[in-house]
Amino acid sequence: METKANYVLIGAFTIAVTVFLLLFALWAAKYSSERSWNEYLVVFSEPVTGLSEGSSVQYNGIAVGTVDDLMLAPDDPRQVIARLKLQANAPVKVDTRARLSMTSLTGPPIIQLTGGSPGAPALVPGPDGRPPRIETAASALQNIADTANRLVERLDQVLSEENVARIAATLENIETMTGAISDQREDMREILINARAASEQLTVTMSSANRALDTVDRELVQQLPQLMDKIDGTLGKLDSAAHGADTILNENRSAINSFANDGLSQLGPTLGELRGLIRDLRRISDRLDANPSRYLLGRDATKEFEP
Repeated sequence: METKANYVLIGAFTIAVTVFLLLFALWAAKYSSERSWNEYLVVFSEPVTGLSEGSSVQYNGIAVGTVDDLMLAPDDPRQVIARLKLQANAPVKVDTRARLSMTSLTGPPIIQLTGGSPGAPALVPGPDGRPPRIETAASALQNIADTANRLVERLDQVLSEENVARIAATLENIETMTGAISDQREDMREILINARAASEQLTVTMSSANRALDTVDRELVQQLPQLMDKIDGTLGKLDSAAHGADTILNENRSAINSFANDGLSQLGPTLGELRGLIRDLRRISDRLDANPSRYLLGRDATKEFEP
């Protein structure tokens, strides 16, 4: 009986310990799930095709959580609200941005978190306790779609009926021009031959001009020392002449001053007398021209007898 009683006690103890460990594990898992995860909201203004509950959420390429729920916004069905479940240590800041991304060409879409400068404050729940909202950025898929839409719109504008007619007319003009050029192929060939000959002649002329310039430059360089010597000699002579003139002026400075003071003062009366003499000579000349005999003999000329 004692052996059977020991077995019962051991089995009961084992069962009790197992149940306790299971309860502790459940409590620890619940406590861990409540303490190590944070919830955030992301509102997309674009379709989230392929995104589903349980999709991965990455922060700069590192998995930090999953999509917990997806729903349409109650007040605007064009928007999609995604509830994210992220690790508590994920550095979500006020400037963190969320966007849709593709891990590969065939892989499912995920939510990619980017940004978050070191000095920015952490994104925390509001006073009402609701999960904070992470702002979104346009995804690459959305940018491609928008760009494709703009390209289609521009192509529609470019390929309008009016532009198509203009392009057709331009092609017809080009075809007409090419036909005319084809008909005048021989003339074009002669023009090209003449242009080639002119180019060759121009090359010869330029070569001759270069040789002539080289010769002139060489002669100028050779004669430059002699020319500089002549210039130096001429400048020396001019300097000597200027020095001699300066010496003459210094030696005759008193005579020049006397002439300037006395001679110039007498120049005025002398010019007046000379002017009177010229006037008297002009008067005498006029009288001689008018009646030379009367002026020379002092009487009138003899008159001829008239019967």
